[in-house]
Amino acid sequence: MMKEIHITDYNCVTPLGFDVESNWKALLEGKSGVALHKVIDNHEAFFVSKIDSEKLEIEFKRFFDSAQNDNFTRLEKMFLLSLKPLVERNPISNDTAFILSTTKGNISLLKNESTLPEGVYLSKLAQKLADFFGFKTKPIVVSNACVSGVMAISVAKNMIQAGKYKDAFIVAGDEISEFVISGFNSFQAIGSEPCKPYDKNRNGINLGEAIAAVYITSELNQNEKFKFKVLADSAINDANHISGPSRTGDGLFASVQNAMKEARVSAEQIDFISAHGTATLYNDEMEAIAFNRMELQNVPLNSMKGYYGHCLGASGLLESIISMESALHNTLIPSKNFEEMGVSQDLNIIKQNQSAEIKYILKTASGFGGCNAAIVLEKA
Repeated sequence: MMKEIHITDYNCVTPLGFDVESNWKALLEGKSGVALHKVIDNHEAFFVSKIDSEKLEIEFKRFFDSAQNDNFTRLEKMFLLSLKPLVERNPISNDTAFILSTTKGNISLLKNESTLPEGVYLSKLAQKLADFFGFKTKPIVVSNACVSGVMAISVAKNMIQAGKYKDAFIVAGDEISEFVISGFNSFQAIGSEPCKPYDKNRNGINLGEAIAAVYITSELNQNEKFKFKVLADSAINDANHISGPSRTGDGLFASVQNAMKEARVSAEQIDFISAHGTATLYNDEMEAIAFNRMELQNVPLNSMKGYYGHCLGASGLLESIISMESALHNTLIPSKNFEEMGVSQDLNIIKQNQSAEIKYILKTASGFGGCNAAIVLEKA
């Protein structure tokens, strides 16, 4: 019999707050971190969700020695703030894995540099964070486009079940940078207003930055305030296009189908879907097709992109945390800015805060290169 894998602790640092409690309160009030920001010099402002740098510095100085302030980049400070409470509550052993999920890491270090700084390498970033907290195992980096956050949970689950580790800390994050903005802008994928996932009038994504962290273990004790079983995971690459999703939803459909089969849950048992929902024309349509193929069109569904923007390597993990908070509070959060159905297939988009008993959660993600991932979580 395979080991049961549980998520028993988590934290996040976002524009809506520097812990889960403040984020949840802001979401209940319908607040969004998305606003106009000047990211690129001599360029128009973009709607992005960006952490206030002054508030970040104040928060960092509250918890870390002032001598450490110059030793870490802005992104690294966000990682440390998110991880610190988890490490304090959960001991690190010789069998504890450390997993970093990110798509770009310290990409900002490349600005105005003629040579590659060491800190720009994802392996070096992971090792620096691991060394700071005293992890004894070699760090694992998961960098697979926008499914990275969900994939990191899958990697932890499977490695613990294989006996490689007893438990794992995952931290996921990316920051807003000129490189990221320029890249998505070149695809003409950035919206000219706050994003509207699944809405008829959607016109593109808003980018965001956030850090999320979770603790996953196979050995429970009596101190957990909550626990969510990671029932199943799946990742499928449909190899459709370097940036465009499959028009038939094949990859996402197969990922969801495999995950639900492993979890042994039916479409009728899924209580809530935390979807990817980027507010781009083809992604939202592809998801609608895939969910309908799995007969999930009646399951309450939301996208968190209207609150946080698309946080790249952090999005899947952050949205998993928010979905677990929804289950703990028996409350479904609406898909912000949704007004009128803009996809060809029926979906049960959540339009307002509502009470619900949530036991089984389906979390999905899709990304560049045709990658798709899904996990099923059960509230214990």
